[in-house]
Amino acid sequence: MNYQEILNQVIELAKQVGTFQKNNMFKADLSIDTKSTETDLVTEIDKKSDEMILNHIRTHFPGHSVLTEESGESDLHSDYRWVIDPLDGTTNFAQGLPIFTVSIALQHKGQTVLGVVYNPVVGDLFTAIQGNGAYRNGQRITVSKKTSLKSSVLATGFPYDIAQNPVNNLAYFNHLSIKARAVRRFGSAAYDLALVADGRFDGYWEMALNPWDVAAGLLLVEEAGGKIVHFRNDRKISLIAGNETLCGLILRELREMASQDGRQAN
Repeated sequence: MNYQEILNQVIELAKQVGTFQKNNMFKADLSIDTKSTETDLVTEIDKKSDEMILNHIRTHFPGHSVLTEESGESDLHSDYRWVIDPLDGTTNFAQGLPIFTVSIALQHKGQTVLGVVYNPVVGDLFTAIQGNGAYRNGQRITVSKKTSLKSSVLATGFPYDIAQNPVNNLAYFNHLSIKARAVRRFGSAAYDLALVADGRFDGYWEMALNPWDVAAGLLLVEEAGGKIVHFRNDRKISLIAGNETLCGLILRELREMASQDGRQAN
């Protein structure tokens, strides 16, 4: 398959979906529902964005499997699978905060080969093809070269069920907040990873993520010369992203915190 041609299609699709989202940010009668908890939101714009992306894939790649946050998995036993978060940062969107993204990744035999993360309000378009580097708005990007936590600005996030979930990241957040220059919480894992790839965040860690949260972003980081370290052995995705040195420093701090309160950070 010609991944560059597919990437061009995905870029136009992400822009179309992102424009739709941007134009509906302040919709007066926006329909907002909850999923598993009162804090796990889904809006009509999430659902429509999901539909727009699925329609494109079913039209142009009818034999491909698909996994999306809103529609679940359609397993067609293909070597190719699309992994999609149609609107990553739903709480931000529902509040009128301009930090949300369209995240689209294509995998081949389990390996992500193409990724796009688009913030339609800021205008950040991040793209990557496996082996060809990572780009923001057509310009090559690389991860930060910082090698100390005290000079680094990190990003993280928390699970939507933070009040009930013991894997809630609060202890790690408190610990790293006094080790780093600053820790930011933007509310979109895809955008956090894209900003790590661009060197605007020096490092990132988060727990209890899903494939659609990270598939495109992880490729961006790796193609920008960064490293991904997985920690915790459970069914969700827990990871650290950044340059190799910072990943090692963050992992050391997480393990130190884990050893203090009996948590698992292996």
